[in-house]
Amino acid sequence: MNYSKVYTSLKREALMQAVQMRMSEKRFKHILGVEETAVALAERFDASPEKASIAALTHDYAKERSDEEFQLAIEQGDYSNKSELLKYGNAIWHGVVGADFVARELEITDEEILTAIRLHTTGAAEMNLLDKIIYVADYIEPGRNFPGVEDARVIAFSDLDQAVAFETKHTLAHLIESETLVYPKTIETYNRWVAGIE
Repeated sequence: MNYSKVYTSLKREALMQAVQMRMSEKRFKHILGVEETAVALAERFDASPEKASIAALTHDYAKERSDEEFQLAIEQGDYSNKSELLKYGNAIWHGVVGADFVARELEITDEEILTAIRLHTTGAAEMNLLDKIIYVADYIEPGRNFPGVEDARVIAFSDLDQAVAFETKHTLAHLIESETLVYPKTIETYNRWVAGIE
């Protein structure tokens, strides 16, 4: 895919290299799987394949940063809920805070792309098409192998809203089962997309 230079000054290959330098081979393979899935979903639902590609390639850009680096970024950053955010770990930080690393270090400033990165693990009550695509693509990419993933893949290509609901329901069940702290936005996502509260 050739990028238009509207959303990033980098060509796709250069963006891939910048991302790859920041992570393990396993994580990079996951990112390529998410990109493949996100572009296919974008084509299926008339979203921008270029934006889907850029958001997918950068969604886990900060995933392998140290906790100290994230904590410093939160303390120095413009986050309204700093003390609350600091209670969570990398699973939340790499999206919410990671988008700011992408903006600063990769000079990607398109707000739609950055929001999709911020929401890719938590979802939100309000999600646009690109948000849903990255959220779902991260869950169903070809490297994923867990009970129900095949169902999730079928649903994703027929009804993106249903795919968001399926993923959210199963993710929340997993978090509860493992007695993990649940980020408030994940509850909001459940209430909107699963319970149907507008």
